[in-house]
Amino acid sequence: MKESTPALLLGLLLLSACSGPPQRSSMPAAAGTTATKPAAAPGGGGYLAGDGPGADIPANLDSLPDAVPRAEPLHRYANRPYSALGKTYTPLAAPGNYKERGAASWYGKKFHGQRTSIGETYDMYGMTAAHPTLPVPSYARVTNLANGKSVVVRVNDRGPFLHDRIIDLSYAAAHKLGYVNQGSAEVEVESLVAEGNAPIAAAVEPVKVETVAATTVMPVMPPDRAGKVYLQLGAFKEQQGAESFLAKMRAELGDSGKDIILLQQGGLNRIHLGPYRNADDARRAADVFAAKLGFKPFVSLH
Repeated sequence: MKESTPALLLGLLLLSACSGPPQRSSMPAAAGTTATKPAAAPGGGGYLAGDGPGADIPANLDSLPDAVPRAEPLHRYANRPYSALGKTYTPLAAPGNYKERGAASWYGKKFHGQRTSIGETYDMYGMTAAHPTLPVPSYARVTNLANGKSVVVRVNDRGPFLHDRIIDLSYAAAHKLGYVNQGSAEVEVESLVAEGNAPIAAAVEPVKVETVAATTVMPVMPPDRAGKVYLQLGAFKEQQGAESFLAKMRAELGDSGKDIILLQQGGLNRIHLGPYRNADDARRAADVFAAKLGFKPFVSLH
């Protein structure tokens, strides 16, 4: 995980339109990432050593207002093509023509008080975000696909460039979306344009389309699964987010010898793995998967 080091970025961009921003070296750990062990910190959370929530977290984060889109001139240098970690990025020329689903992470105290890619001071308790290609500054609506929570943030930094994540949110924005303790979440990011002081979401098609194998959704429990023990890997409000996560779990756990299914139950799209002979076997498997996935599945009785 990483993020741009803004002070150096501005200097490099002044020298060359294609120079790459230095990367942040520490960001929240995504589910399934095991290369670096998350550090322990107050309140939990998936992030690397040295980063994480601050010691004096404001008590009013839940009531923190969203960013309000307004017309702003784009930064002169931070919107030029650049390279990072061997890849070249070409920022969008204008806000609005972007909609994408993927993994979001967050960054905190390690970068709190440092400069962003456009020279502003990063405030982990503000409603901001970093994105590889959205214009800076601009605004985006970010929705957590697991719980339906949504926030509007101001994009004023570059990143992330690792782990196939599409956006890094401030600690405050991730808190409001409910995934601070998980470190990452599947989200939808939609660029917003401003008309006066009112945000208007552009009605455009996503610039990235995820290809997911056809999935059979089970609206009710089939008789052959009734009463059996499974592990729940995730639960999503939207079926598309569940299908994307299902494909990821099949890629990571396809050699487990167990079925990975998508089940509609209790108003949610649930991803279950099993069946197991009993709850004890399922719990032992959950302990093993916790190290591999970065989160611990829980036992579910069908």
